[in-house]
Amino acid sequence: MQYALIIRESPDDFKRRDDPAYKNGWVAYTQALVQAGIMTGGAGLTPPETATVIRRRGEDHDVQDGPFPEGKEQLGGFYLIDVPDLDAALEWAVRVPISHDGSVEVRPRLQM
Repeated sequence: MQYALIIRESPDDFKRRDDPAYKNGWVAYTQALVQAGIMTGGAGLTPPETATVIRRRGEDHDVQDGPFPEGKEQLGGFYLIDVPDLDAALEWAVRVPISHDGSVEVRPRLQM
């Protein structure tokens, strides 16, 4: 079963991405996923201010630069993992090196 580990980071976490201690935690976690043979994809994302949001407004589209919602957490990246069940996905999710201001959402991949 495939699961997405959806990483949310605080604005301060985005600023810490150049800090070797912060970055090394993510590198080590990613290497652990690869070594376990369960990582099928994933990516870190650039800071929210680099985003462009498109919303449908009837037949038209509204385009806005930067993040639309203001919040404490913003999408920082994701991992796709292939594990036997939700319990295994949760075991990996609690190992994600998020700060106290971040979170990880675990969501099954839609099977088509």
